[in-house]
Amino acid sequence: MNRTSAALGSVVWLVLAPGTVCGLVPWLITGWRQPADPASWVDAVGWVLVLAGGAVLGHAFLAFAWHGRGTPAPAAPTERLVVEGAYRYVRNPMYVAVVVLVLGQVLLFATGGLFAYLVVIALAQGAFVRGYEEPTLREAYGPSYDEFCDHVPRWLPRLTPWRGAERSPDRVGQR
Repeated sequence: MNRTSAALGSVVWLVLAPGTVCGLVPWLITGWRQPADPASWVDAVGWVLVLAGGAVLGHAFLAFAWHGRGTPAPAAPTERLVVEGAYRYVRNPMYVAVVVLVLGQVLLFATGGLFAYLVVIALAQGAFVRGYEEPTLREAYGPSYDEFCDHVPRWLPRLTPWRGAERSPDRVGQR
């Protein structure tokens, strides 16, 4: 897949998947209404988390198109493992970014409903990654994927970037 097609496919998937999870559903829950008396430091932390999560999410989608020449959508996966930027630190930066972004919204809008939604998102992502994504990638890519998993944590980022994937550019990407 060429980079232009990959970029267009990634934008469509970004709008459909994270756009729904991080935008539409939180809006349906909160109406974007903040508490009458929000704590200024809580608001500040909320905005930092929303912006950081959005930046990592945007970077991850760009990395899939640019470096992987594919999309995060299962129908148009990357041609190789994406280990650029955030992917050198954590295996699933898109999922982590979604949780961080919605956590920021929980702080901004202070609703129990949005907090419950955050818990559901985190549990669903964990179940999907462990139950489907990792076994599928392990079956398809064997020892190469195992090496990646051995060196790059699933959820909490490493302190230093992993560079092992530079030796094997023919592996697929993860979300």
